[in-house]
Amino acid sequence: MDGHAIARYGLAGIRLVNGVAALLAPQVVARRLGADPSRPAVIYVLRMFGVRTVVLGAELLLLRDPDELERALRVGTLIHTSDALSAAWAGQQGALARRPATAATAISTVNVALTFLAQRRNCCRPATH
Repeated sequence: MDGHAIARYGLAGIRLVNGVAALLAPQVVARRLGADPSRPAVIYVLRMFGVRTVVLGAELLLLRDPDELERALRVGTLIHTSDALSAAWAGQQGALARRPATAATAISTVNVALTFLAQRRNCCRPATH
């Protein structure tokens, strides 16, 4: 297995673990984020995040067409960059406590890096003029 595949499957694993946790145990995830797990809106948002994240993870495992996989990774770069910036901003504004905001920012930043590492097209094709 090459480095691109390791990054791809690692990212899929992170997405599936976080997504399934948000779907099946949103109260636990809410507590880890410092949010009130008794608030229905918190649970609703975490479950939406969970569905999105499971779909993104499954996509990396199921896609076989190289062009579709590259598209999914490019879209993933945007999604995880948005997640990282949102978590950092929430921590800066006090909407999330420092520790969960730092953890969420770090996880999303790792995910951004993995999307870049998993992409093959731009790093492996010779330049054409």
